[in-house]
Amino acid sequence: MIERPTPDEFAPYYALYVDQVPDGDVLDTLARQAEEWVSLLDPLSDEEAQHRYSDGKWSVKEIIGHLIDAERCFATRAMAFARGDLTPLPNFDEQVYVRNSGAHERDLDGLLEEYRLTRAANIALFGSFTDEAWHRRGRASDLEFSTRAKVWILAGHQAHHTTVLRERYLTGL
Repeated sequence: MIERPTPDEFAPYYALYVDQVPDGDVLDTLARQAEEWVSLLDPLSDEEAQHRYSDGKWSVKEIIGHLIDAERCFATRAMAFARGDLTPLPNFDEQVYVRNSGAHERDLDGLLEEYRLTRAANIALFGSFTDEAWHRRGRASDLEFSTRAKVWILAGHQAHHTTVLRERYLTGL
């Protein structure tokens, strides 16, 4: 079991995400989240998945695309840290990624399948990390993180967007 990271393993801002992850094995949480996410969004039509709760906000499809992009970025960072790569990694500007993703025009089924496969691949990657690798640290966005902090942040990021979807998007459909 990968223990919850301590506050010195991530910048204070990221407690917003880490605190949303339930106690227990974070890899089990990641697997449960994937099932929950797909079952939550699969019933939507393509038209419903284009819904924005307000002007200027991302559509449901864009949120899915954002989750896929963030999943890949966080996993790449976790892998680099786990492997002992000390190269500082760049910032992840989610607004630029979403704007250029084309997710809003994509097929909902295709987006959900890509999300599911990306999450499954990352769970397999994280399952390969040694105990020592989980505690290694690296730099991303000019901040220091441990490998395990990146994975807990990934899970908390998913939890955050699930809450936003339920409270602001799916209630109006």
